[in-house]
Amino acid sequence: MINVKLRMNFGVRYGMLPEEVTRFIGKAGDISIMEVDKGAIRRYAAAIEDGNPLYWDEDHARNSRYGSIIAPPAFFGWPTQKTKGASVPSGEVLVDAMAKAGYTNPGTINAGEEYEFFRPVRAGDILASSTVVKDIRERAGRNGNMMVFIVRETTYVNQNGDVVAKAQVITIRR
Repeated sequence: MINVKLRMNFGVRYGMLPEEVTRFIGKAGDISIMEVDKGAIRRYAAAIEDGNPLYWDEDHARNSRYGSIIAPPAFFGWPTQKTKGASVPSGEVLVDAMAKAGYTNPGTINAGEEYEFFRPVRAGDILASSTVVKDIRERAGRNGNMMVFIVRETTYVNQNGDVVAKAQVITIRR
């Protein structure tokens, strides 16, 4: 397992956010599905300028402990396709609720990320991901304007039911 942590310590006040925003805490978003192919792995490796032969060279990868081409660790963050008919709240619904509560600034800031990688992702894998809103907190910024910190955790599972990665992302909205 590779664990990369970028944590943020933020002083917060509870009870200031309206229920139409806090009701999302503990809720999962739409499930997304992605089939992994060699071309996508290679495009991602090229985009991050990683020449590791495990991502490019089939002979090298076949003779490695992995037995086939694998994806770079953060590959799971690439776009996925949402499943049809998902009935749980999506990120857009949360953004709409925040706008109705007065948080209308369209800007979102990435305040920190934490990744855990458990298993390699291979060409042919089918990954399902689901994001849960872990926490929503409010605090005053330096200028006195209120900011909302949203903590989301996404879990990525392969076709065998194995968790391959988890990502926790903190975003700030004003």
